[in-house]
Amino acid sequence: MLDINEENLSVANHNEFQTYSTGKLSQSSSKILEISDGSTILARYIPAKVIKKPGLNFYSHKTEFIQFGVWGYDSGKSLPAHIHNRVNRTNDRTQEAIFVQQGKIKATIFDLSGTKIRELIVSQGDVIILLTGAHGYEILEDQTQVLEFKNGPYVGPELDRKRI
Repeated sequence: MLDINEENLSVANHNEFQTYSTGKLSQSSSKILEISDGSTILARYIPAKVIKKPGLNFYSHKTEFIQFGVWGYDSGKSLPAHIHNRVNRTNDRTQEAIFVQQGKIKATIFDLSGTKIRELIVSQGDVIILLTGAHGYEILEDQTQVLEFKNGPYVGPELDRKRI
């Protein structure tokens, strides 16, 4: 289990987290998997069966640039209209989340020095959040569709990324 200070966490049920550094851990778990390099979280894998929960559930730490949450409501639920306030924020890296809408991919996670840490099969309905380090993908099925979300603004590939 991951021991996290609850003040820094916006995850609805953080008892579902498992950590992974360099040892072996089964991916077939029904728990959220954090892939780390020491104390640095590189990625967070959220299987579809964990995502499907009632209510509003966030799977991000409050300090992460990208915030990922899922709604699980029945018909008739109303969410009050709101506007987001302008708040000056500083970020120095791009973080992304991907949702496999259809098909299957292999995600390869690397540490900050470019050393491969873990490969994950990400299937339909699964999510992976890439926080730091490097990552790459291989499409495993025809007609795979992936939704990708990043924090912005986008500054172009020359400034935003470095190939390893």
